[in-house]
Amino acid sequence: MNANALPLQGIRVVNFGWVWAGPVTGQTLSFLGAEVFKVESRARVDMTRNLPPFAEGKPSPDRSLSNHACWAGNGSVSLNLKEPEALQLVKDLIAQSDVVIENFGPGVMERLGLGYAELCKLKQDIILFSMPGAGLYGPMKDLRTYGLSLTSTTGLDSLVGYKGGDPVPVENAFSDPYSGIFGAFAIIAALNHRRNSGDGQHIDFSQQEAVMQMVGPAYMDYVLNGRSGGPKSNEHPLGAAAPHGVFPCKGDDRWISIVVASDDEWHKLLAALKHPEWLKVTEFATHEQRLLHIDTLHALLGEWTAQFDDRELADLLQGFGVAAAPVLNVGDLLGDPHFQARKTYIEVTHPLGFKETIYGAYVKTSRSKPVIRPGPTIGQDNDTVFKKILGLSEARYNDLVERQVIY
Repeated sequence: MNANALPLQGIRVVNFGWVWAGPVTGQTLSFLGAEVFKVESRARVDMTRNLPPFAEGKPSPDRSLSNHACWAGNGSVSLNLKEPEALQLVKDLIAQSDVVIENFGPGVMERLGLGYAELCKLKQDIILFSMPGAGLYGPMKDLRTYGLSLTSTTGLDSLVGYKGGDPVPVENAFSDPYSGIFGAFAIIAALNHRRNSGDGQHIDFSQQEAVMQMVGPAYMDYVLNGRSGGPKSNEHPLGAAAPHGVFPCKGDDRWISIVVASDDEWHKLLAALKHPEWLKVTEFATHEQRLLHIDTLHALLGEWTAQFDDRELADLLQGFGVAAAPVLNVGDLLGDPHFQARKTYIEVTHPLGFKETIYGAYVKTSRSKPVIRPGPTIGQDNDTVFKKILGLSEARYNDLVERQVIY
């Protein structure tokens, strides 16, 4: 193998992943060199393909810019799995693959005839990665979830909101990419185990158990102290830092985050502020006192930060050893020099001819460079998979297309 080859070169993945979480799992593996084929169909178009905005303002399942970013790295084969011939074709592909990904509800793969026991008959050392919302067994196993509902069932939404107010659900379905990237490394561990033992396995990856790690501090507070957390605005959930929040800056909707976790850091903040009298009071002298008077402290600090540019103030505070960062909005990200240097976002030309900006590789390796491709058009790899890998004749292929088995 080429010394500069990506780590997963030679690994083939059949991805039944739906919406965002499953495709991100495939995306991560692709960034590491795996060959990933998303199985989908025009008979039931994935919902993310219909998300705006669309390239050049022309709505089409193949022109969703959001889909192209979320599914980057995945290939695509189009099969109507309601047709027995389509199921046989996907089984033939699995027999020549290493990993299968699915995020359906428990039992769906079995009803398709693609349960783990059946897959092992096709490929003895196959790795099946199942990522249902609540796992494959237990009282909640049939729970239907999307990213937003996962932040509810894991307790995360109960901790988000204004201090003393009602919970404010997490707006973005960050559970999907979080679970997808998390899950990809479970697959890598299984591939390593297979390399060492020769055995494949079925991974039961509960998305909500993955997201649940985000409530770790509140969980420990309840176990150790009997306290059930609630919304605290931007304060530290366990009172480990004060000040700890997001404060206004000069300009329209500009903000800075500031965290002070020790008395030493507090004195560094005072030095950065040139020791103003309004902070050198008894009420703020110790960490315990700052926690006790945190509302007053945050209000005073917010009046001071409002006089400054967010980036300039962050640089000033960082120079004194205070943890501070500007709160970037989405527009800021694309022009940020750090993200530009790391190619966090890159411009690519889609096979349909238009240019678009998508995510670059968030997994970077020192020896090799991934190939970044935008999310696929439906069935863009049909020729490769059905004619080259599976060896279908031109006549057989055309017949399956005409009868919408390949569709």
